Amino acid sequence: MKKLLALLLSGSMLAACTLEPHYQRPTPAVPQTWPVGAAYPTTSAAALPSMSYRDVFKDPHLQAIIVQAIANNLDLQIAMANVTIARSQYRVQRAQLLPKIDATGTGTETHGKVQVIQPNGQVSAPRETTRDYNVDLGFSGFELDLFGRLRSLTHAAQQQYLATEAGVHAARLTLVAEVAEAYLTFATDRSLLAIANDTVASAQRSVDLTQARLTGGIAPRTDLRQAQTVLETAKSDVANLTTQVAQDRNALELLVGARVADADLPASIESVDGLLTEVPAGLDSRILLRRPDVVEAEYRLRAANAQIGAARANFFPTISLTALAGATSPALSQLFNGQNFNWTASGSAAQTIFAGGANVANLALSKGQRDLALAQYQQAIQTAFREVADALARRGTINDQMAAQDALVAAATDEYTLETARYQQGIDPFLNALESQRTLYASRQTQAQTRLIKAENLVTLYQTLGGDQLIDTKPAPKLTLPG
Repeated sequence: MKKLLALLLSGSMLAACTLEPHYQRPTPAVPQTWPVGAAYPTTSAAALPSMSYRDVFKDPHLQAIIVQAIANNLDLQIAMANVTIARSQYRVQRAQLLPKIDATGTGTETHGKVQVIQPNGQVSAPRETTRDYNVDLGFSGFELDLFGRLRSLTHAAQQQYLATEAGVHAARLTLVAEVAEAYLTFATDRSLLAIANDTVASAQRSVDLTQARLTGGIAPRTDLRQAQTVLETAKSDVANLTTQVAQDRNALELLVGARVADADLPASIESVDGLLTEVPAGLDSRILLRRPDVVEAEYRLRAANAQIGAARANFFPTISLTALAGATSPALSQLFNGQNFNWTASGSAAQTIFAGGANVANLALSKGQRDLALAQYQQAIQTAFREVADALARRGTINDQMAAQDALVAAATDEYTLETARYQQGIDPFLNALESQRTLYASRQTQAQTRLIKAENLVTLYQTLGGDQLIDTKPAPKLTLPG
């Protein structure tokens, strides 16, 4: 038994190397800093943040909905199930590094006639009972991983598992952003519905006024018809937005995977506007390395790199061991007597002489898959850089746009008040009041939509900068993959 254990230990010590190319993280194929110019905010260097969605979305109702979505969303549950599958596959592959040891025990009892030749030459056949007991412990076909084939396959499975786990973080980050955007869209459409209802009320007053003036003979019928165009347009918008608000709620509840309580729904985009926090972005582009989709792409690159080691090992012989230790005795009480112990061990080596170029093709395939994974990794970083740069360009101008829109609404409100008064006093024609009313209606709609753009920009920055994932602050060295 000691010799058997020594054989196993020596085999494990021999299997200590792999033929994988040396891996180093690739240098991101993007600039070190964000773009600068009139569209971008002026930022100073800041510490690399570790943000939670609770730090960005201060609205307690939105936070409650996000928690509910994380618990119920089916897409996230699918991603988590994939992690369980990948982890199990990794464990199955890792188990091949160790021998599979089987233990068997048998007992046989035979009763029957046994021929016995007596000294005098007579043959008798008395009935006897014979017993035989056997216990075996051993393994067969255990591959000595001298060239790291199994170790490389295990490494590849581990990296695939980690990539799948990073995919869950990516799915969670996407879910949080989508819930926030659906919440904000619902809030905006509620604001637009309120604006349409306000316009219906003011347009109805204009219709009543022009009807009275028409009845009194001091206004033409065209004034009444013009006033009715604004009223009916606003009524049409009310009907459409009522539908849109209901559909927005359906979209939000689909993401959440459950009914959202009325108390958790926002009254308007204005009620949410002050509950979103600015995301710091005065950082170099290495912050992109923390994005879960970039992390996932790098793990897949590592897995492809490990597969090259397994493909290279296929060029070398496969060495297997078989060992068996056991005891045999006619008496159960003497089964484990040292004199009854026996063991055998054997080894075999197999080398393919001709495979039609399969090993060469498999190695070329592994290298091609590694190059593909490398390109996808760099592409993921470049896409991330583009998304952050676009979000920064929007952030650099949205405050000015919002201020201009607020001033426009204030001016349009004042103009509408003045033009209505001048029409009532007979100073200006009704067309002036009508145009000012339309301008006010359109400017209020644009104001709500601009407020949505500003809020969604903060959500986009939170998502594109990687959310609340951890960040690797180490410098990114160049990728060196020989062969």
